[in-house]
Amino acid sequence: MSPIQTSEYIHELTLRECIQCGKCTGGCPVSLKTSLNIRRLIYESLISDTVSPESHEELWDCTTCKTCTLRCPKGVDPCGLIVTLRGALVESGRIPSTVRDALKSITVRGNPLNMPPQDRTLWTEGLDIKYILEEEAEVLFFPCCMGAYDPRVQKVARSLVKVFQEAGVDFGILGEDEICCAHEARRLGEKELFEGTVEQYQEIFSEVKAEKLVALSPHCFNAFKNEYGELPFQVLHYTQFLADLIKQGKLKPVREIPKKVTYHDPCYLGKQNKIFDEPRFVLQSIPGLELVEMERCREWSLCCEGGGGRMWAEGTNIEVRLSHERVREALETGAEILAVACPFCMAMLEDAVKTLGLEEKLKVLDIAELVAMSLG
Repeated sequence: MSPIQTSEYIHELTLRECIQCGKCTGGCPVSLKTSLNIRRLIYESLISDTVSPESHEELWDCTTCKTCTLRCPKGVDPCGLIVTLRGALVESGRIPSTVRDALKSITVRGNPLNMPPQDRTLWTEGLDIKYILEEEAEVLFFPCCMGAYDPRVQKVARSLVKVFQEAGVDFGILGEDEICCAHEARRLGEKELFEGTVEQYQEIFSEVKAEKLVALSPHCFNAFKNEYGELPFQVLHYTQFLADLIKQGKLKPVREIPKKVTYHDPCYLGKQNKIFDEPRFVLQSIPGLELVEMERCREWSLCCEGGGGRMWAEGTNIEVRLSHERVREALETGAEILAVACPFCMAMLEDAVKTLGLEEKLKVLDIAELVAMSLG
């Protein structure tokens, strides 16, 4: 197989500022568990305009947690290089079959889970929710593909609806007009699919009269807030929105949850968007709840390994799962509940708890579920 020409893909990146200090590889949570060596990738990209197809599998191990970029002293974006090289592989067709299937599903069905578009609102059964293109609302709630289709995350979406209704929030959803925001497609290298999705949503959002968009997933939140350009409403993650409701006295958790809880900072909410305090404020507003911190928390939080399209790039060569490490770190705090605020973190960490046989010692719950449990 011939090498892939990459000079056209990397000419805009700031690679030449690299001083080969190694902080990118040293800070990468998967570098010690796979053949992924970011410093070497940068070096090879600088001295050559090709990438060998024999080594391309390591590119799919990256979770795009962006620790490498955030720790670079010269402002280089190693994470951007990996996404860019993935783009070259996508165009060449040299991608894992699971990645190909997910990207095709987003294109054809509007979600990466290969689920029928007409089933996107089944999670709302029995709930009184507006369709915002038919009936105006102050808040557009965006449950994301996981919230709409995944049975476990549907419980989180329904919990948020309960909380919104308890607080008297005027909200609606896009219903069957909602499609994947394509945030993970962009991380998998499918730039054209992402750009096409942005154009579709710009048209949809122009018809929405809401003041705020509240996203369940940090990945959707990051896409809409930072990558979609100017939108006609404020974009918030749901933990920010709940924190505001509590501060305004519109939402009052009253039922005690006498449990020791530790919180896992999602990469796209915490280290990439600096939202650390709001989720903790919401948790601490619940009577009886004791919040304890893991040693690696806030900007130093360990990635769950679900981002960057890793949900659909299974089968590569990560030997020790980050999610397993994270669950063990949660147990070391003495916590009974591991709180999350991201569908991918929920999926990865709950699976780790089950795989390690720790269901009786540690329960994974979303912050939204805990708030809903605390309502009178």
